[in-house]
Amino acid sequence: MALSQEAAEVFSINALGWIVGQEDVLPAFLGASGSSEEDIRLRIGDSEFLLSVLDFLMMDDQWVISCCDALQVPYERVHEARQSMPGGAEMNWT
Repeated sequence: MALSQEAAEVFSINALGWIVGQEDVLPAFLGASGSSEEDIRLRIGDSEFLLSVLDFLMMDDQWVISCCDALQVPYERVHEARQSMPGGAEMNWT
């Protein structure tokens, strides 16, 4: 199911909220993204930043499962949202 860009951004913001609420995941996000907690507040509406949230989340299957369970959405929602974001389409190099 294709999501609208707006729905993908809303999901990404909700996923970011889940990340921020996880004391074991938040430090990993901050380290991997090079962001600070202030950056999160400033860039929450930036689609490029939200795309990086989804990329980070997809680094660990357990994070995807836990986040989607908490948000009560199907596990494939992370991938659907990523594809619906500007610059989020999968690259095909062949």
